[in-house]
Amino acid sequence: MTADIINLRRARKQRARAADKADAAANAARHGVGKAERALADAEAERLRRTLDGAR
Repeated sequence: MTADIINLRRARKQRARAADKADAAANAARHGVGKAERALADAEAERLRRTLDGAR
């Protein structure tokens, strides 16, 4: 019934790596899209909005 022994230094570094990876994923989602892809997505959203408004 004894708990597993863990290396606190290793656990701390692993936790820091996970936090850094989460920050990197957030930054990639925020800044990782190029201007052309952003324009294409905006144009598609605008087209869908117009189609929906036209169907009203």
